[in-house]
Amino acid sequence: MNKLLFFTFIVGALFVSSAVYFDENFDAGWEDRWVTSQNKVKEGTAGKFAWTAGKHNGDANDKGIQTSQDARFYQVSSKFSPFSNTGKDLVFQFSVKNEQELDCGGGYFKLHPATLDQESFNGDSEYYIMFGPDVCGSTKRVHVIFNYKGKNHLINKSVYPKTDKLTHFYTLVVRPDQTYSVLIDNEEIQKGNLVDDWDFLAPKKIKDPAAKKPEDWVDEAEIPDPEDKKPEGYDDIPATISDPEAKKPEDWDDELDGTWEPPQIANPEFKGEWKPKMIPNPAYKGAWVHPEIDNPDYKEDASIYDYENIGAVGLEIWQVKSGSIFDHILVTDDVEEAKKRVDDFKPVAEAEKESVEKAEKAEKEAAEKKAESEKAEKASDDEKDKDEL
Repeated sequence: MNKLLFFTFIVGALFVSSAVYFDENFDAGWEDRWVTSQNKVKEGTAGKFAWTAGKHNGDANDKGIQTSQDARFYQVSSKFSPFSNTGKDLVFQFSVKNEQELDCGGGYFKLHPATLDQESFNGDSEYYIMFGPDVCGSTKRVHVIFNYKGKNHLINKSVYPKTDKLTHFYTLVVRPDQTYSVLIDNEEIQKGNLVDDWDFLAPKKIKDPAAKKPEDWVDEAEIPDPEDKKPEGYDDIPATISDPEAKKPEDWDDELDGTWEPPQIANPEFKGEWKPKMIPNPAYKGAWVHPEIDNPDYKEDASIYDYENIGAVGLEIWQVKSGSIFDHILVTDDVEEAKKRVDDFKPVAEAEKESVEKAEKAEKEAAEKKAESEKAEKASDDEKDKDEL
């Protein structure tokens, strides 16, 4: 009986050890769960969302929210029961589909403290984490920004987004050991640890302010050879010479045209300004390396990953060209659940890809047919013009 109770306890502990804090699939009634900021409403630059699965999709019932107006700000947020990720994995995941071939605009979400003022939510509102794709011209990246002691820190590595018209899942995993992973469609594209890949902490080592390079330190690895001599007559070699293959034109008239002179060409014998050859410097000591010392301002912090009052998800972006569809937002401590969500979407993703490829093929064929028709029409017009002449 005791073994059974122990087994029941362990199973129960495993069951409660993971939690889904926020789960948004934008089904009917989503507007009641999200608050639109009034920040840009008065000036008329606040964009509106459409509720749609997109023009070409794999499941017409799997709808998300789509930016629907060009050159607009989109600022919406949703709150949930606050939690702390102390001692637990934090998984932040969502999907993005850029039907418009995004040329300049954001596609990222933010995790906010529960104190977020949703009515005035804007770009300066405090957040814990900002994560997701951002594209503008040739600059294409996935933001992974953490707030640490009131300052927002960008990742020091390059993380690149998908740039096609299909739905892609972006996943950020942050662990209590301060390691992280960034995944797109369950494929890990970046990983590391928070201390090495962000500038949260002061450097462990600094240059010794008391150390100076010795005055007699020799930095030059090579010196001119003192025994090398300039060849006699070196400076007498001209940079250009008369072209030996040039011939005086037969119709040249010296009285009318003046004395003919052949054109000048580069002299293959000319070697430029003479310089002595370089030889190893016997006094060379190598590059001087500034000695380092322990930084007195450096302090380890094992709680960089830790946020005590996570309670809101926000979408706060600007888009020049609208058309991005956002969906499947998940905040959890269950890495496997997040992976499962992406895997479960694969049949929809495959159907969507087929739909997009079919549409693109039809568009290409229509364009080719139109071009052929215009070409034939032009040829016919040209024949008519010839007949009239």
